[in-house]
Amino acid sequence: MSRDARPNRVLVSLMSLGLLTWLGLDALSVAPNRLVQGTPLSPVEALGWMVTLLGAMFMACVVWLAWRPSSARLWTALGLVTGLLVAMPLWLSGAVVAVLDPDMPQARVGIGPGLWVLLFLWLLVLVELRIRLRLRRVWVWSLLLFVIAIWGMALSQWLTPLALVQEYQARSEQFLEAVLYHLALVGAAVGASLLIGLGMALAMRRFDGLRRLGFGVLNSLQTIPSLALFGLLLAPLAWLGNQVQWLGALGVSGIGWAPAWLALVAYSLLPMVRNTYVALEGVDPGVIESARGMGMSPVQVFFQVRLPLALPVMLEGIRITTVQAIGLTAVAALIGAGGLGTFIFQGLGQAAMDLVLLGALPIIAMALVADALLGALAERMRRREAA
Repeated sequence: MSRDARPNRVLVSLMSLGLLTWLGLDALSVAPNRLVQGTPLSPVEALGWMVTLLGAMFMACVVWLAWRPSSARLWTALGLVTGLLVAMPLWLSGAVVAVLDPDMPQARVGIGPGLWVLLFLWLLVLVELRIRLRLRRVWVWSLLLFVIAIWGMALSQWLTPLALVQEYQARSEQFLEAVLYHLALVGAAVGASLLIGLGMALAMRRFDGLRRLGFGVLNSLQTIPSLALFGLLLAPLAWLGNQVQWLGALGVSGIGWAPAWLALVAYSLLPMVRNTYVALEGVDPGVIESARGMGMSPVQVFFQVRLPLALPVMLEGIRITTVQAIGLTAVAALIGAGGLGTFIFQGLGQAAMDLVLLGALPIIAMALVADALLGALAERMRRREAA
């Protein structure tokens, strides 16, 4: 058997797991109101035998195509998976209408664990197919935007009875404010850690003793749990806010944005400083000597040679820091910092899981987009340097 004909174990495993999920886990749940636990419905009960069988056949076909993969078969598998992603909201729209009782206006329909797991698995399949087919990122983003557009149209027009959509409609203004505040807090923390990290990395390169001390302190900060660090900051910031008038006018206190921002900066410094230090140290000494031989001053060597060559590795530090900060900002809602974490903890307190998802899903989307964009930018800069 030739190497190209060997089974793609990743695709086979993912789609086989998807097939088992489709047949074994609940697709929807129906509850009389938002607080009562819903009644789970299997795919057959929610979507009917025809849709269930059709979805199973599509996934089984992808498994068969991945068992003896070729370029044409992988392209066919890509088309089938895209079709499944596009068809799911269309199937759901019919299922939601079918399972709702018109005599119960407060009834809510929730997406079951089976469909959430399927969405996750199908997106992993798209990632694997992109790698195997060596698709350009522009094509992948175009495909994802098309799928997102279909889902957006379905959620705004056909899937309004879904509990997740109902939670959003009840908090649309607060949701937009929370998203913007979340992004602003992350941006402020990452920007500050970038400036501080660059300064620390430059100082560590000059003084070896400072390097050992700095990395020791930063490693210690990473071991402190986030909630413990928030708690440690409450008393000193509350005292500063009361004693220093201009800090109090800025809103610095024991709760709110100030302890959240400081904690995010503290957690962001280690990956930022480490990647910046490694990037600056990793520049080829021969290139630096050549620049000096051309008569460049130390400032010109740094800004025109060393820093541009170090940027791809520095971007990896920014990527790691950004993704980490997006997640940690959700926890900051516990100390009144706001953001999307507010919906998560409100939902947990009210046992309303769709409210939890209203806060969690945008955070996941932000992290994925930030990771993809910064990773693509770093990859492009590496290719430019190699050329």
